[in-house]
Amino acid sequence: MAQTQRPTHPPVLTCRAYISRQTSPILLLTPTPQEPISSTAAVNMSEKACDHHESDQRKIARRCFAGLLIFSFIFLVIILLIWSILQPRKPRFTLQDATIFNLNVSAPNVISTTVQVTVNSRNPNSKIGIYYDRMNVYATYHNQQITYYTVIPPVYQGHKDVNVWSPFIYGNNVPVAPYNGVALGQDQSNGAISLTIKINGRVRWKVGSFISGRYHLHITCAAYIPLGNSKNTGIVIGNAVKYQLSQSCTVNV
Repeated sequence: MAQTQRPTHPPVLTCRAYISRQTSPILLLTPTPQEPISSTAAVNMSEKACDHHESDQRKIARRCFAGLLIFSFIFLVIILLIWSILQPRKPRFTLQDATIFNLNVSAPNVISTTVQVTVNSRNPNSKIGIYYDRMNVYATYHNQQITYYTVIPPVYQGHKDVNVWSPFIYGNNVPVAPYNGVALGQDQSNGAISLTIKINGRVRWKVGSFISGRYHLHITCAAYIPLGNSKNTGIVIGNAVKYQLSQSCTVNV
């Protein structure tokens, strides 16, 4: 029977040096057997490679996290420095007076109004200018709008500047809830009416040559008008009565 030959590994050549007395060393290549790599050693090598790869990933993740923390800290410091230098504040509004031309209830659910209001606006910032855009003024009674929108032209307000607006707001035969018509008649009989003057618009901030985007501006002025009150009848101007109010407004940006 023919004998099966076992596969042998190719010989590995190793170097041996022979030194002669008269000549230079001569390198001779002799084959040496190569030991096969066991499966356990291969598994250990694979595990070491995976551990090394995971360790590199953890180092990269830690570095990214540390870089993000440093960037966030620097950004917050810059914001705080800008805030401390500029000290931005909202504009201040005051309702100075209201002149009543017409305010009556023609039906239980119909109101006609013609009022001129004077609104004072002041920019308290010393380094920030304000652009007022798309300003609309109207009046409400018991949270219901009783006049149309009146537009205030766009205007720029410089540092520490004061602007004064005197828009007319009116509404002819505006339908309202029946209980509001009855309440307005009762307030007139009692000698005082509580209206709310609202201004909605958009503003932009200017710092040096930089101009920000538009922000919504909401102003609410409570107007307590002693209409028909014998103790405070106001100033008669032609067919209208002017009432001095000087009431602060709430401002939300």
